[in-house]
Amino acid sequence: MLSTFARTIVPLLGRLTVTTGTTRAIAPGSIVAPNHTALADPGLVLAALHRLGTEPVVLATAGLWRIPFLGRRLTREGHIPVHRGSRSAAAALDLAAEALAAGRVVVIYPEGGLPRRRDSADHEPGVFRTGLARLALATGAPVVPLGHAGARRIISGGRFKQLAGVASAPLRRPDLHVHLGEPLHLTGDITEATAHARTAVESAWREAVGRLPSSSGTSVRRPN
Repeated sequence: MLSTFARTIVPLLGRLTVTTGTTRAIAPGSIVAPNHTALADPGLVLAALHRLGTEPVVLATAGLWRIPFLGRRLTREGHIPVHRGSRSAAAALDLAAEALAAGRVVVIYPEGGLPRRRDSADHEPGVFRTGLARLALATGAPVVPLGHAGARRIISGGRFKQLAGVASAPLRRPDLHVHLGEPLHLTGDITEATAHARTAVESAWREAVGRLPSSSGTSVRRPN
């Protein structure tokens, strides 16, 4: 359901392009690690993965499971709720490990939540939490870094600006780009693995930013 929604709606909101490294296909039992910048970016990620023939399991905030009808569908399709800040948060990684063992592709957002910014610019990924590294080290699953750019041109800022952005996106048709980097196997301790993963995701993000046409109107902020 999520992939169907994404591949139907995202093309209406903007012009999505997708690039990969030397390997186009995502191997079964892989972890996809995207940067997280806007409410719209899970749609970009799922639409891009669908183009590559992948229908993943997604680790998502548990609040979505409280929405009538949606929660039941998410459970039925194998998606995994994350109860952030609770003792049961670690259980999500156990369920993700089971999905990987069954050959599913798992999407986990290493940054956890969204950045607290109101501008529409693309920024480099923020601080990574340790969940990705713990999952990858425990399972030996390859990690596919994913970078995307342009989602904040659809939705960002305060509530009014967000609604206006979504409503006007079909007319503005902002450029959106997703880039999948080369798979990697994380090694070392959790700190080292987390740093390695963040470097790879940032590299994929920079590739995505570089693929956006200069006429797209998407501003980019990079560190000094």
